Amino acid sequence: MDQDRDALIESIVNAQVEFAEAMARSRKLPILDTTLTMQQLKVLILLSFDNNRPSQDVAEELGVTLATATGIIDRLVARDLVIRAEDPRDRRVRRVRLTSAGRALIDDLSDTGISHLRAILKSLDTQSLEDYSRILGKLNAARHGSSPQQ
Repeated sequence: MDQDRDALIESIVNAQVEFAEAMARSRKLPILDTTLTMQQLKVLILLSFDNNRPSQDVAEELGVTLATATGIIDRLVARDLVIRAEDPRDRRVRRVRLTSAGRALIDDLSDTGISHLRAILKSLDTQSLEDYSRILGKLNAARHGSSPQQ
């Protein structure tokens, strides 16, 4: 029984990977138009989750030294994608946050994927959408460690 369950899980994982790859290939990705480095994109993504972080936190999240993070942030400041300011509670701490241009770039990246997913979902029948919604609810509950609703 466990082998059948493990095989089913592998099948689901493979199908999810295939779906994600197809989504990435089937549209023009704004990320391919950017000249930002992977580290710069990571900083923008981190800030999109928690906008207004100390530079030291950014360095820790990236797994780099503060000096390296400072260089990455400097290049993003030069492109008007982030701003750096003193922490009003501790002038030694420099906080980083997205500018409106940085937020717009992150929103554009996110909106493209959402629009494509929405178009695919519209092709499904109502019962399939309800099933998918129920399963996603269970996955999110499992991710948060709570008991999924039946």
